[in-house]
Amino acid sequence: MEHNGWADEGFGAVADAFGRNFTERGELGGAVTVFVAGRKVVDLWGGVADERTGRPWEAETAVPVMSCGKGVVALCAHLLAQEGRLDLDAPVARYWPEFARNGKAGITTRMVLAHRAGVPVTDRTPDFEEVLAWAPVVRALEEQEPLWEPGTAHEYHGHTYGWLVGEVIRRITGLTPGAYFREALGDPLGLSTWIGVPEEELPRLARLAEGPGRPTLPGPDTLIGRILTMNGVLVFPGVDHPHGWNSPAFLAAEIPATGAVSSARGLATLYAAAVTGVDGSEPLLTRATVDDALTELTAGASWSGFPDLGTRWGSGFKLGTGTDGAMLGARSFGHDGAGGCQLGFGDDDFGVGFGYAANRMMSHGDARVRELVAAVRECVKG
Repeated sequence: MEHNGWADEGFGAVADAFGRNFTERGELGGAVTVFVAGRKVVDLWGGVADERTGRPWEAETAVPVMSCGKGVVALCAHLLAQEGRLDLDAPVARYWPEFARNGKAGITTRMVLAHRAGVPVTDRTPDFEEVLAWAPVVRALEEQEPLWEPGTAHEYHGHTYGWLVGEVIRRITGLTPGAYFREALGDPLGLSTWIGVPEEELPRLARLAEGPGRPTLPGPDTLIGRILTMNGVLVFPGVDHPHGWNSPAFLAAEIPATGAVSSARGLATLYAAAVTGVDGSEPLLTRATVDDALTELTAGASWSGFPDLGTRWGSGFKLGTGTDGAMLGARSFGHDGAGGCQLGFGDDDFGVGFGYAANRMMSHGDARVRELVAAVRECVKG
């Protein structure tokens, strides 16, 4: 398939892999952007942004990137820590006193970032409008008792991660996390990336579409099913459902862990800015801050017995290993989104910022992104 954009000399393998995503791997619409040493070396896009209308994917088309939002939130937390405004190892209650109730006084922000806080779900079930409203979920988290002794085990804090870290950000900065992100990073860097999409951007978003092998959730009565749907309130992926991930109401609200929206350029620029700077600027994060983010905290089977899928976690980010194909190497850190169609990461050893965003949901970690990352690895190692 003919696509738009360009790849620098020496990065043709990435363009070839991107083309094969359409001709061999069922891609609908998408984009990939790569920075090396702060300079954009790949910027490609193509296909269809909305399967219903045939609207084409454009250079800055943004799409729901789901859990890539966890990486965005984590970058904000590490930036505040680097500035001395947030101690990741201090109790959350230092910043948010009401959170200490019911056995949570010892929970730290780092425990939340590493999915070890013991509050991956709430017993109380806010309805859809309350989920969109921020404060009702915060109140439910204040009331919640941990499921296990915080810090001693892990379970994916699928949605609660965003309100937990986000409320800490709000208490420190006076801004909701989406507003803080735009002020600190999104606006200065000119990113088409949001937690809470402005109304004027909604008509331009790409629309998620289901594909073969797209992920299915465990039953609503299981812990994992409850975690991933907020006790059944959210519908995954719900491409045509008013409580699903194409819902304008959902995307316009601030749902930090799973409701982010971004272009591939936005993700790549964000991570490049973090690890190398872009176009001659200094990196946003120091080497010491990156070292802290990369320290492995969580791996293996979860508290509920969910099997080990090989994921390693630092403070808010999934970590690369150099062998799993998901990222470039042992100093890669970032986050993917459900359905295998979104990934953003940075790597200060390779000097890379990478962003991939597409709208055909297939299997988690499918060949589309693996082949793109493999092509980047071939180019930067060559």
